[in-house]
Amino acid sequence: MQNVVVVGAQWGDEGKGKVVDVLAPRVEAVVRFQGGNNAGHTLVVDGRKLVLHLLPSGMLRASCRCVIGNGVVVDPGVLLTEIAELEKSGIPVGVDRLLVSANAHVIMPWHLALDRLREEAKGDARIGTTCRGIGPTYEDKVARRGVRMCDLIDRDRLAARVEDALPHKNRMITEWFGGEALSAEAIVEEYGAYGERLARFVGDAVSYLHAVASRKGGILFEGAQGTYLDVDHGSYPYVTSSNTVSGAACAGAGVGPTAIHDVVGIAKAYTTRVGSGPFPTELNDAVGERLRTDGGEFGATTGRPRRCGWFDAPLVAHAARLNGLTRLALTKLDVLSGFDEVPICVRYEGIDGVPADLAEAKPVYETLPGWREDIGHCRSIEELPAACRAYIQRLEALVGVPVELLSVGPGREQTIRVGTLFS
Repeated sequence: MQNVVVVGAQWGDEGKGKVVDVLAPRVEAVVRFQGGNNAGHTLVVDGRKLVLHLLPSGMLRASCRCVIGNGVVVDPGVLLTEIAELEKSGIPVGVDRLLVSANAHVIMPWHLALDRLREEAKGDARIGTTCRGIGPTYEDKVARRGVRMCDLIDRDRLAARVEDALPHKNRMITEWFGGEALSAEAIVEEYGAYGERLARFVGDAVSYLHAVASRKGGILFEGAQGTYLDVDHGSYPYVTSSNTVSGAACAGAGVGPTAIHDVVGIAKAYTTRVGSGPFPTELNDAVGERLRTDGGEFGATTGRPRRCGWFDAPLVAHAARLNGLTRLALTKLDVLSGFDEVPICVRYEGIDGVPADLAEAKPVYETLPGWREDIGHCRSIEELPAACRAYIQRLEALVGVPVELLSVGPGREQTIRVGTLFS
């Protein structure tokens, strides 16, 4: 069975959760390898909408075990809330369904406070973070002063980590930003209780994943955000604090590159992004508003309206190179129904490839005929209107990667299998 990485090929929100949910029955394990609860993966099953922030999207498939890898930063309160919500919905979450790496870092109260205070201090120059403490947690991880899950579940070690870190953090919070100091005793009490409740899930994720790979059980590596939020390859500084590209799956889950067999890139049939930063094909007009309304383009985590624009082929083609994409999943194709014409950005004016500063990129468009038919009921590519099929073929040619999956609606069943993955 294949081991497959699933990543976003744009700015996130491409529909990775749905694709992972569709593919999950074919594998034994699904592992999140980076990011935190600043990402929201939306699933619609039998008309019911579920949003996951930390738990991998395979949780809705009883046949696979889900893993939160060492590359993820974990807010324990959020994780416990998600577990409780799933169990309330009738989906049991036991140790046979969930494993959390003991090496994953913990989002602490000072990370949340500093994230919020920094954004507030920047005013109009703010990055547009979700203020979930993600960046400050990764900072402490790299600075070798972080708190890991193995610390969280041992109250004595937790207390030592808090006592070591908090004086410095409180000085930053109070003297730099005028915030209120945090209490070490209160933190140890609250987070120690979290650790007691989560201890049964915490373990050696690396050994488990290697065991699955050795018996060819199949692994899905689920990324969060998208390629252009990658801290190295994205639209810096308007990026997240981790590597979102496929190569991060190895470091963030604990496997070698030879364990990866396929890389599926997820892209919307148009483009969106949340937060600040350059966006070459953005539509600040009635068309952009129509895409936002028809596509339900509001953040799953924050509820913020997403910025919308036409498909940016140079951007996705570059993502294909960065990630080594072998297959493409095209989502929200149904949102384009009803347009007389559908433009595609095919290159940037006077620029080859993608510039380091996307603010320099001026899109050059090619316009294809649109289609008016509702395609939400289509279950094979042959059922799609001719103009829709021509649009898909043009995107394949421009990106240079064959399409594997098409999503024609939010429901699990509104998926068209085109390629041979897991066949």
